[in-house]
Amino acid sequence: MKKTILTSLCFCLSAFSFAEGEKGIQYNKLNTEVWQLEHESPAIDMENGVTGIADDRGFTLQSKDGKFIFKPYLFLQTRGMFNYYDDEGLDKAYNQDNVANSGFAIPYAIIGFTGTTFGRLDYNISVNAAGSGGNVLQQAWVDYRISDAARFRVGKFKTPFSHAYLTTLGETLFPILPTSLISSVIMPYSLNAVNPSVGTGFDLGVSYHGVARLSRARNVKETAPGFRNEWLMGYEVGLWNGTGSGVNNATKTLSDDWHIPALLYAGRISFMPWGRMPKTQGNTHMLRGRHMEFAVSGGVNVESESESTNDSRLGLEFAMLYNRWYVGFEAYWMHVSFTERQKISEKYNFYGGYAQLGYFFLPCLQGGVRWDMFDRNGTDRDGFLNSPGVVLNYYINKCNLKLTGMYQYTGRRGHATQLDRDNDDLGIATHMATLQLQYSF
Repeated sequence: MKKTILTSLCFCLSAFSFAEGEKGIQYNKLNTEVWQLEHESPAIDMENGVTGIADDRGFTLQSKDGKFIFKPYLFLQTRGMFNYYDDEGLDKAYNQDNVANSGFAIPYAIIGFTGTTFGRLDYNISVNAAGSGGNVLQQAWVDYRISDAARFRVGKFKTPFSHAYLTTLGETLFPILPTSLISSVIMPYSLNAVNPSVGTGFDLGVSYHGVARLSRARNVKETAPGFRNEWLMGYEVGLWNGTGSGVNNATKTLSDDWHIPALLYAGRISFMPWGRMPKTQGNTHMLRGRHMEFAVSGGVNVESESESTNDSRLGLEFAMLYNRWYVGFEAYWMHVSFTERQKISEKYNFYGGYAQLGYFFLPCLQGGVRWDMFDRNGTDRDGFLNSPGVVLNYYINKCNLKLTGMYQYTGRRGHATQLDRDNDDLGIATHMATLQLQYSF
């Protein structure tokens, strides 16, 4: 390194110049030529998956040649929660109350470091002090760039499935993920280990990924002011343990049925017709411009759930940012089959999806609605859950605060019997309300 890393404190991160690379085109007010050509809000680096780091939050240490970048960050969420459950599954003899899992919670208290070394190797490590067990280590990965279209990542990071999970943690429209992604399905057997959910989240593994240009941006004079026209294709394929974020050890074996490593095999391909899609569902620094993404993802978790099942997943995604509007839609399907050692021939299919819409009424005020549907008991039984919700986000940018209020109702429709109806929403609150304060630095 030619010179000692320079320290820059109390300085807006947008004052730093970033080159075009895997993390997207980073703009700043000093680069007036690019600013004038694009006429839109600057894209924000969100590759660390926690909080945008190429804006005015905090500070960055950077070498003069830009090959070495070090950014510490902090992310904190504090919630007040209220959950009301129906009478099904409650035993009044043991004084079980309809109101449970309510009060105050800290889901995330993250301290992390991210940056670049040698101009080619990106890294990120974050610790969630509010987590327990393996979840304390939220992320830990290195990413080597051969080119924008060819990168390798190793460590603990997000698996390539679901727009809701892949969105930066602090940039989601709703503070809580859709019920159809995070709730376990209902299986007609008493195997405690067999309760998979659709979402795969964080996991340990290795992936090959990149973004390739399918077409260059047209001449600026032919492009509507404020918009970029550049077709991009993103892709990721890799192997993960398939044990989720709570396990940081190598615990897998070979599949007895398929005679391959019992791992999660997953991939995702996306198309972006208006340039790179930022990983946000609403950001006060990006209220002008347009971005769109279509994606297909899927995978097979071989001998998941304590070697008892093989779980296959397929997902379809659409997301769009258009000035102050955000639109998101997802649909997903999961197929569960038991391993031969379980001696269960039945196979089960589950599906779900959600649609959500957000709009900035003011530069500091965003409202949103979401409808979530989940066939939790499988396609062989009638009935599904539907969960409409509303949210209001208020941003205090001078202090890096985000105040969120959310309400969600979970209903049941189409069940053949009252017992099926009663069993379908066990463990899921009928009425859920939360007030959350988020701070990032």
